[in-house]
Amino acid sequence: MSGSTLIFGWGNPSRGDDALGPLFVERLESLAAMHPEWGGMRFQTDFQLQVEHALDLRGHGRVLFVDASSTGPAPFSLLALRPSKDASFTTHAMTPQAVMYTYCELEAQNPPPAWLLGIRGERFELGEDLSPMAQEHLLTALRWVEGWLATG
Repeated sequence: MSGSTLIFGWGNPSRGDDALGPLFVERLESLAAMHPEWGGMRFQTDFQLQVEHALDLRGHGRVLFVDASSTGPAPFSLLALRPSKDASFTTHAMTPQAVMYTYCELEAQNPPPAWLLGIRGERFELGEDLSPMAQEHLLTALRWVEGWLATG
């Protein structure tokens, strides 16, 4: 699995556009089955990032974290990440940077290169469906990631 890509999306499917991370992973996993040229990939979802997810970074060449964004630019943003011990380090839900920091502490080495793909959403209320805008942004992000995966 060394050198493979981990695609990790998180969010709550019961809270409208907060489902964008898990939906992205679900749809990308279906697409990946038709694209063996993308190489080894692993897919993972959860409701939120936690300290245990630092172990999931093991053996990967790169990581793409995917989450819904209520404030980022539309249709999505991409941010290169660096390990950081932030305030989320001591809470139940963590940032990707804090997960990477935990990896450094556990493994005594740098984590794989990682990025955060923030897909813009607008409705995050309990019981909401995915908004039409979020559906469009999800499709745009999926088209973008096809090129990103091709760069290996």
